[in-house]
Amino acid sequence: MSKDLKKRFDRIVEILIQLQSKRIVKAKELSDRFEVSLRTIYRDIKSLEQAGVPIIGEAGTGYSLVEGYRLPPVIFTKEEAMSFVAAEKLTQKFLDKSISDHFIAAMYKVKAVLKINDKDIVAAIENQIVMNKSNYDIFNHEVPHAFTTFFESIADRKQIKLCYRGVSDDLPQTRIIEPIGLFHESGFWYIAAYCLKREAYRQFRADRIHAITLTSVNYSKEHISIGDFLAGRTEYIQRTHVRIAVDKDISGYLQWERSFYGFISQEDRTTHVEMTFETRNIDVFARWYMMFADKAIIIEPDILKETVRTLISKSLKKINT
Repeated sequence: MSKDLKKRFDRIVEILIQLQSKRIVKAKELSDRFEVSLRTIYRDIKSLEQAGVPIIGEAGTGYSLVEGYRLPPVIFTKEEAMSFVAAEKLTQKFLDKSISDHFIAAMYKVKAVLKINDKDIVAAIENQIVMNKSNYDIFNHEVPHAFTTFFESIADRKQIKLCYRGVSDDLPQTRIIEPIGLFHESGFWYIAAYCLKREAYRQFRADRIHAITLTSVNYSKEHISIGDFLAGRTEYIQRTHVRIAVDKDISGYLQWERSFYGFISQEDRTTHVEMTFETRNIDVFARWYMMFADKAIIIEPDILKETVRTLISKSLKKINT
């Protein structure tokens, strides 16, 4: 078999597997995944039909398999099996206990269909991958099933009752919400949802949830997508343009943290690195800046200089008390 023919054969098999993964698969999805033209995808679909695979649909609408049609058990490659091991480690750190436990159970099924040699390889590497826990909790351990509940809510369009403590709340408050999606940002998971109390879209941080209950009440209306929520949130957030000059011997230590404060770009100068930010909160930025203030200069804006001066003045008063 020639190299091109084998490549096409492999692609057709992967297309068949993807057709089993969801109700409808659009030709554009397949074209983007395999980086081939739509015409090539149409030809591959035709080949599957000629081979007796019962495919429903046509170009422009999407394709699906006749209900009940399944391939025999899938055999994973060694590389795919190793990628699952890495994913399993990530779930233990970044997902709540319920979802992590489900993934571990699924991994037993994956390992069950591996070849003997591949099982040995997986066993050898899974003990060599260590994910250290974060120095802060990204979930409330009293609510180990939060993600499962949110997934069920979104799938069934049922409201959720939350016991939630916001950053300014003395005690947890009851909220009724209609989730539209989840996103990860600045080291935390957030739930985007329509809040019936506020009658507006809000985001709720997972670690601040103290209790969660899936209700039997349907969503009150149709909602925007998670993409629209994030785009709108970014559009209406007020940002302040900031430029600072940081000594080169300290700039390297800021590479990871700077992304949390609206980092845009940097330029190397002779003795320093000039960094540009678009920050959402000048007070928070000022407090971060004070961590390395002796190694940096504020170029602009003046409000940042004034904020830093105020914080320093307050700190000196407390020190001298």
